[in-house]
Amino acid sequence: MANETEDAPTNSASESHATSADVERNPTDEDKNEKLLNDAVQFLPTDAVKDLLSKEVCLRCIFRLFGMQVPICSSLSVKSLLCHVLGEQADLHQNISSVEPNICRSCLGILQFTYCGDKERVVENESACDFAVAIAELVKKEGHQIDSFSLEVSMPPTILENENKLSLYVKRKYRSEAWFKDRSISECSSTKDALKFALTNPLETLLDVKCGISTFHIRLTYSRVEASIRIQNFVEKIEGCKRRKVDAKNCLDTVKDKSAITGVENSVVSTTEVIPVDEKSSNGLQDNEPSETHEFPLKKVNEPCRLECLCFRTPIYFGGRYLKYSRNVSQTRWIIDEERMGEASIEEIIGGNILPMCRGDSYKFHAAGREDIDVRMLGSGRPFLFEIQNAREVPSELLVKEIESKINSLENKLVRVKNLKIVGSQGWTLMREGEAEKQKQYAALVWISRPLQDEDFQTISSLKETVRCYQILQKTPIRVLHRRSPLEREKIINWMKIEKIAGSSQYFLLHMCTQAGTYIKEFVHGDLGRTNPSIGSILGCRAEILQLDVTDVKMNCFLTE
Repeated sequence: MANETEDAPTNSASESHATSADVERNPTDEDKNEKLLNDAVQFLPTDAVKDLLSKEVCLRCIFRLFGMQVPICSSLSVKSLLCHVLGEQADLHQNISSVEPNICRSCLGILQFTYCGDKERVVENESACDFAVAIAELVKKEGHQIDSFSLEVSMPPTILENENKLSLYVKRKYRSEAWFKDRSISECSSTKDALKFALTNPLETLLDVKCGISTFHIRLTYSRVEASIRIQNFVEKIEGCKRRKVDAKNCLDTVKDKSAITGVENSVVSTTEVIPVDEKSSNGLQDNEPSETHEFPLKKVNEPCRLECLCFRTPIYFGGRYLKYSRNVSQTRWIIDEERMGEASIEEIIGGNILPMCRGDSYKFHAAGREDIDVRMLGSGRPFLFEIQNAREVPSELLVKEIESKINSLENKLVRVKNLKIVGSQGWTLMREGEAEKQKQYAALVWISRPLQDEDFQTISSLKETVRCYQILQKTPIRVLHRRSPLEREKIINWMKIEKIAGSSQYFLLHMCTQAGTYIKEFVHGDLGRTNPSIGSILGCRAEILQLDVTDVKMNCFLTE
């Protein structure tokens, strides 16, 4: 990946598909950058630079502190940078370690492109270009197809604290110097921004795409173990504070991830909350207090930060409608006591065809409601969303149509998909917009304990006239009490009608439209009086439901291609 210390093998640049040579600029660009660097270096205060170097602050942190743009030196090694800054007055090529620190006290090796990698091995890169090669190789190894990328950097709170202390040190020590009065230390860039500046151009060249707002993310997460002790002390201090009126549990909200206490410091923790930094230096001096010793506030660093580099795509969403023709297919995978219920599931049939095409890590299935395993889904189908995690490839419209055709041509004919398309995250909005007013239509095969009479049709028809006020009360059905809260729900029956079955006096088809969430089976048989009224109580006899189909889900989403 890059040059490593003696306890780890070293991979040469020629072993990688991409090398730092891939990001070399033409002679005109190189000459321009050399001139920019020479011009910028002329304005650096040599005494301050030498002082900071002697205090084990790396050159890139010095550049950052004095407001120099890092991209102009992103392809230069430490040797080249030192030659530009200090000239030939030191034998730099033979004794670099005596000038440039092994690990910077300020950035902890981040702007030296040095970090702890796998198995605690220290990885060293000469320049930002070398580091970018390693990142680009990871992206290519993962096999992502990208048209842009977003670079994200997360650092431990110690970095911000070090930046503030270093700025304050320079301000107190050199504020009387003429060069200091002509520049503003407050305008210096942060370590995070400096790293992004240094890596963006090389990565754009290596990946041949632009950096910006993108669904594909390259995330660099730096962390330190020793800082977790400080976070633990901070949490304990909060928990022991008796004067606070809020509960200690709420206080812990300032530490976003409590798991950082037991392991590596979580870089998402807010720096200002975990490590408050004021205008005092480490020796307690205020900014306007004189100091003759000018004690350097940053401690010596023995090891660099740990680095975790991840490349991933935000989820992509497929929307559509599914129809289910079998009474032995569940909506999602259903396992009880290690035994599978049903012959298949909607989730597995559709997801098993979409996931390979996207080369994603996993998928999540979301639907607008659900039907029981023994209930068919007919009509226009039920709206659904498939969320594909970390897809390596985003299918074209043509490929999406091929996926739909493949699902619909399966031999078992259990499931059919309509209007499948990539919808983006706005698919959630489409699904939720119709949730509150969603209605469903059903067709149920019903048996009653006596012959059907003409009065029964009149009874049901009279209910149709009072559609806006016909309500039922349903307690949580007995069959789902083990997984649902015992509540009483008020539901609306929009309309009902009975259809005779030729040659049968005790069987009929019940067609109805109800509010979403109505338990239809219980509405037919009454659930031992827990649903009132019911078809059984309305007709004054025992009623049982034999088969049930959902014939329509009245929502506007995914109705057309």
